[in-house]
Amino acid sequence: MVHVALLLACAVVIYLACEWFVNAVEWLGAHMRVGAIAVGTILAAVGTALPESIVTLVAVTFGSHRQGDDIGIGAAMGGPLVVGTIAYGVTGATLLLRNRRRARVAAAVVPTTSADLADSGPEPTVLPPAESARLAKDQTWFLIIFAVKVALGLVAFAIKPWLGLLFFAAYGVYFWREMHADGEDATSADLEPLKLQPRRATPASWAVIAQTLVTLVIIFGASQLFVRQLEWAGPALGLPAAVVALLLSPIATEMPEVLNAIIWVRQGKTRLALANLSGAMMIQATVPSGIGILFTPWKFNAALILAGMATAAAIGYLLWLLRTGRFTAARLTAAAGFYAAFAVGLIFAV
Repeated sequence: MVHVALLLACAVVIYLACEWFVNAVEWLGAHMRVGAIAVGTILAAVGTALPESIVTLVAVTFGSHRQGDDIGIGAAMGGPLVVGTIAYGVTGATLLLRNRRRARVAAAVVPTTSADLADSGPEPTVLPPAESARLAKDQTWFLIIFAVKVALGLVAFAIKPWLGLLFFAAYGVYFWREMHADGEDATSADLEPLKLQPRRATPASWAVIAQTLVTLVIIFGASQLFVRQLEWAGPALGLPAAVVALLLSPIATEMPEVLNAIIWVRQGKTRLALANLSGAMMIQATVPSGIGILFTPWKFNAALILAGMATAAAIGYLLWLLRTGRFTAARLTAAAGFYAAFAVGLIFAV
């Protein structure tokens, strides 16, 4: 009972901390005058993924040989899997609920007839064509990098560890491109007041930085406690350790990204939500992977190969939606189905 209470408490703490974090990171983007999309792809994504990468680095360099390797490789494969399936699916579901709630409110104000409903047309796409093309480009690059790192897990050769440096370089190129991309800069025009200074129209820089750092510490601490409670839940449910490591733990570590997306969709900032997920996937495909390739044998078993296949299938599905103009909230929700398929396959595989 205590473990269940802690799980629920951690979830609530992470959600509230994420509300303060997205509020702070938007103001941070305005103060730094970065591109509006870079607030999601870089500032928010780096903020929530960096602590996980540090944990991975500590695990593979100072932890026990077997356990450290499992953590490093599991983080590199589990993170992209959860973001590419559950996070996108939850974002689609949140957007779908938001759209339906708006439709009910509009119908209550202006009653509609069955003829009006028939003329409403198909469900609109989540993003305009230009932004869909940008997201498709990011996901294409992710898929290429992801395919390379999976391929490296299937072979062994002398210089393989040094190839980890190429993954760091790949993220460096992505970081530079996002920070210098053409487009509108982040502004404070439509931002809510900073929660730490609610009465100030323009908060002080120290307050923005303090709120960002404190919320990150809280998110990181609560996420780690959440993971420890899941480690108890696995044996209690009769699940093998491999299933907990690949199936449950990544959900906890990627929860901040999921909650950030929910919060931004609820605020009507869908492109920021999707940008955050895209940026988080690029970090997960490069930084933990580079650490894992440098410091572990980077050998994949059947479960890891299955995780790679599920991730690639999910991203392939998203690319199909983006490139064919079918990127709607309902179809985005279906991305979570790839995680469900992976879960069934993993249970049978182990």
